[in-house]
Amino acid sequence: MIAVENLTVHAGAFHLEGASFTVGAGEYVALMGKTGSGKTTILEAICGLKPVQAGRVLLLGRDVTRLKPADRGIGYVPQDAALFPTLNVRDHLAFALDLRGWDRDAITRRVGELSEMLGLRGLLYRRPHGLSGGEAQRVALGRALSFRPRVLLLDEPLAALEDETKADMYTLLRSVQRLTGVTTLHVTHSLAEARTLADRIMLLTGGAVVERPRET
Repeated sequence: MIAVENLTVHAGAFHLEGASFTVGAGEYVALMGKTGSGKTTILEAICGLKPVQAGRVLLLGRDVTRLKPADRGIGYVPQDAALFPTLNVRDHLAFALDLRGWDRDAITRRVGELSEMLGLRGLLYRRPHGLSGGEAQRVALGRALSFRPRVLLLDEPLAALEDETKADMYTLLRSVQRLTGVTTLHVTHSLAEARTLADRIMLLTGGAVVERPRET
């Protein structure tokens, strides 16, 4: 579960004041809003990448507002995937596990599971410059899911993809969420994407997060 309570974040000239919402355990929720409304700022505050001036962030009932990003147990996929150019696909899938001190055998097993689930088995020794947009996003998703987080945050992960690739990613994201049960908050500008993927749709407007009817 994600609970954001009266969140206030200042980032340069941008101010987000008093935003509150919840995402239930195992839910897939889409967050929409105009460009510059603060959607990414909210994700970064939940992750710990933006300092919070007031309010609280709770994950699974635990107040994580002042914790370091690595201590929050969140999987995060930024809009540009942010893959490391010198690492191959296998290294990306193993990255967070190495940092957490997993042993070699456990890492090998987990990389195998992820590559099977995400259709990456034939790409494990390819570097980012040799990947398509959809392949790069699958690698970023695998890296985020590698350590089995209970919470997954997605920042416009499909925005730069072609329609056919997006359709494949819709299927993949639905499958991953069904298999893992991870609580997911997905920022998007696309209403069609939100309707396809999300259990609920929320709208950030004027600093407030409100429920958006699916059918309008």
